[in-house]
Amino acid sequence: MEWYFDFISPYAYLQSQRRDLLAADNELICRPVLFAGLLNHWGQLGPAEIPVKRQWTFEHVTWLATRDGIDLILPPEHPFNPIPLLRLCIAAGATQEVADRLFRFVWQEGYLPQHKDAFARLCTEFDLHPDDVNVDEVKATLHANGKRAIDNGVFGVPSIVYNGHLFWGYDASDMVLDCLRADTHPENWPTDKFTAARALPDGLQRKR
Repeated sequence: MEWYFDFISPYAYLQSQRRDLLAADNELICRPVLFAGLLNHWGQLGPAEIPVKRQWTFEHVTWLATRDGIDLILPPEHPFNPIPLLRLCIAAGATQEVADRLFRFVWQEGYLPQHKDAFARLCTEFDLHPDDVNVDEVKATLHANGKRAIDNGVFGVPSIVYNGHLFWGYDASDMVLDCLRADTHPENWPTDKFTAARALPDGLQRKR
């Protein structure tokens, strides 16, 4: 199971707290990616780039966190540059534990990578220096993650790719669990209906 995420996404943070989903026995592979790169590739605007959607997003995220009992502190500003965190995640091994710590840095502690002292302290937790995140190998891995995401049809974060299926968004978390349980509960995974859904013909297209 591959998990694609960017620390800029509050929905990715919420999914990072789903211990029932992102469990060790799921053989999770963490793949940090630059969300802006996905937007550029697919020709989309991010939620934070549409003022009314931005407002809705943070109201929705606040409600979801309250509903699900997840600690949430909104960062001092959004959007922000997540690249230092993405690179740090890779430099520190890109494990679930590393990703969880970096998500908490933003969404529970309220820090951003531009807070240089706080970011330097974060790096030292992994025995790294801020300069260590900017080496060519780390940059190349982040770029490769983005290419792999696009090749797998990933268009947003968080996304999970499992057994040839793409699951986008925090609200798809329960759908992933049903897919994981499909061998023992096939009624929760209606393959024939999904085949028909994927074959739905295109209709009218708006002019661009």
